[in-house]
Amino acid sequence: MASTIQALPTEVVYLITAGEVIDSFASVVRELVENSLDAGATRIVISLWPQNWRVRVADNGWGMNLDDLQQAATAHSTSKIYSPDDLWKITSLGFRGEALHSLTTLADLEILSRPMGGYEGWQIVYNDSGEILEKKVAAIAPGTVVTVDNLFANYSARRQGLPNATQQMKAVQGIIQQIALCHPHVTFQVSQNDKQWFTICPAASVGKLIPQILPQIKPGDLKEVDLEIPKTESKITLVIGLPDRCHRHRPDWVKIAINGRMIKCPELEQTIFSAFHKTLPRDRYPVCFLHLTVSPDQINWNRNPSKTEIYLNEIEYWQEKVTSAINQSIRISEANIKESVHTSRVSNLLKVAESKGSYNFNSQSENKTTQNYLKAVAQVSNMYIVAEHSGGMWLVEQHIAHERVLYEKLCDNWEIVPVESPIILYQLSSAQVEQLERINLDIEPFGEKLWAVRSIPTMLKIREDIAEALLELSWGGDLQTAQVAVACRSAVRNGTPMNLPEMQQLLNDWQNTRNPRTCPHGRPIYLSLEESALSKFFRRHWVVGKSHGI
Repeated sequence: MASTIQALPTEVVYLITAGEVIDSFASVVRELVENSLDAGATRIVISLWPQNWRVRVADNGWGMNLDDLQQAATAHSTSKIYSPDDLWKITSLGFRGEALHSLTTLADLEILSRPMGGYEGWQIVYNDSGEILEKKVAAIAPGTVVTVDNLFANYSARRQGLPNATQQMKAVQGIIQQIALCHPHVTFQVSQNDKQWFTICPAASVGKLIPQILPQIKPGDLKEVDLEIPKTESKITLVIGLPDRCHRHRPDWVKIAINGRMIKCPELEQTIFSAFHKTLPRDRYPVCFLHLTVSPDQINWNRNPSKTEIYLNEIEYWQEKVTSAINQSIRISEANIKESVHTSRVSNLLKVAESKGSYNFNSQSENKTTQNYLKAVAQVSNMYIVAEHSGGMWLVEQHIAHERVLYEKLCDNWEIVPVESPIILYQLSSAQVEQLERINLDIEPFGEKLWAVRSIPTMLKIREDIAEALLELSWGGDLQTAQVAVACRSAVRNGTPMNLPEMQQLLNDWQNTRNPRTCPHGRPIYLSLEESALSKFFRRHWVVGKSHGI
């Protein structure tokens, strides 16, 4: 009996490879733009004609000479790697030599290019094997122009299987935005059907670029941190939306890049979500862009043909570093305290004050100096602490500030302790009993419809309403939910008078928390009034000590 297993013809192998590399308009754009970036381009112009299935990408990169152009579209031809060892030292975005050849298989391909310092450019048209069909001298500035036409013309099933033009263009826009985040120094100009569509202008950093992509976010809503890892070639660039200022309805803006390429890494994504846990309102998600620059030998790109998923060595080490970077970004320090201004809130508050036109403020003072950045000066409505700092003043809500302090203490030192006399609860459901047992409380029947709780969280021992607190804990949720509930019930209540030493101690404790910007429920803790905003409102343009009459 003859064997039924045989080697695939070369042309079938090329078609399979082409289908893996090029599967949409967006993948064409991604491959061509990555080639432009590898060529050192600082300006990339993308032109799209979706109805004609045509894409053109022009750049001001290094360009190619005629010898390079003759090899550019042949199978597995690349200038990025030369030996098997190079697979572990990849620093370029492209490296497999498949994209241009795949395009010759799936579309009509034309390349115009002139190298830097070259005196002439060439126009090359390729056949479906990647060989030169036409070539001629062309007048072109240094750089490269690649035109892909009639994409999937011979594969009607592929065209029919793709989304409509609007959805495809949305995917293209997403791809370009992702690439721009990784390369903020590059200008991207995009047109559709010969009309300007959008432009992404270069920025000094990715944090300054993000508002072009998310217009609803203001630069002051973001915090950017660059961390060099000592004794390594590694670096972490992190941009986060401050949790008291911006967040999302969906988990769609946690972006991770490695060495200039946006990738998927579920382990790091989960690390980011965990770092923001109990800092955002319920059902809200963070804004976060993480860019790791690591040694190429720490990455294995051979996880997915689209190069969007990787294997990263020492993932636990990077999870720890990312968590530390996020915690550092969220903290309030002397360096960023003046930047902590809720611009829209301040504006609205000043407008209300201006309309009322009257002020009633009983100031208190104390000469005591501290090493902290905020100094308590008064309490308003037995609810807000007025705090002074070098750049202006803050209003801090005492209950939720204390709630943040207690919650982090509970997370660090959660302890269940026995009580001398059991706490008696009445008419608990089986679900409530199971919930109290789930958070490790000692509970047992004590008679008809009665239950005795013989151990409680340490923080509840000093409260008079222990039974009510235990009932609240019995209504469900995980351990962290229980810790939030205990912190909320134990925190100083709004309406409670506080003296200056008590307010100062609360401010000191709150400033030293890991996530001082929001309470565990995600509510903002403070409102900042910057000195410049106060000066503008009072129309004060003179310098203290140098005005007339002083």
